[in-house]
Amino acid sequence: MITFYHSIIPALWLIWLAYWIIAAVGAKETQREEGFRSRLTHYVPLIVGGVLLGWPDVAGLALEQRFLPRTLAGFWIAVAMIAIGLGFSITARVWLGGNWSGSVTIKKDHELIRSGPYGLVRHPIYTGLLLALIGNTLAVGKWRALIALVPFAFAIYRKMTVEERFMAEQFGDDYTRYRKQVPALIPFIA
Repeated sequence: MITFYHSIIPALWLIWLAYWIIAAVGAKETQREEGFRSRLTHYVPLIVGGVLLGWPDVAGLALEQRFLPRTLAGFWIAVAMIAIGLGFSITARVWLGGNWSGSVTIKKDHELIRSGPYGLVRHPIYTGLLLALIGNTLAVGKWRALIALVPFAFAIYRKMTVEERFMAEQFGDDYTRYRKQVPALIPFIA
């Protein structure tokens, strides 16, 4: 029997996705973009992680076993993590404005944003997504979901590395100072 509870997590992700698609309309024109092969190095692991996380029985019976017992409190903690993570990533996306892109790019008149969530971490969209993905993993509670965090983390790390290089090339010493002052993913940890 499908209940209201079964709808909450997919609804949060669908709201996030709808915003992401709509907000892409206001992006600035691209000046420089990473190559296709480079994009594949983070897109393919995202797809692998998504399949593991979202597709029951894809990885066999052993990985369908629970690593975490199912409890109501655990469910609501996971939902809160997802909502906070997605909300933080949306806030960062709003703060980034027209400088945002789905792939690693430098936009025309690109600005180095250092305020708002970008004053806490250099990659707040990824911070929020990681928190949401960890929450989703806890909600699923199965080994396949826990294993899915590995390709997700790799994809985010890979894309973050390419972005760091692009930003350093574009903003030089300003970005070097920013990197020294603001942690990459976890607030308050240098």
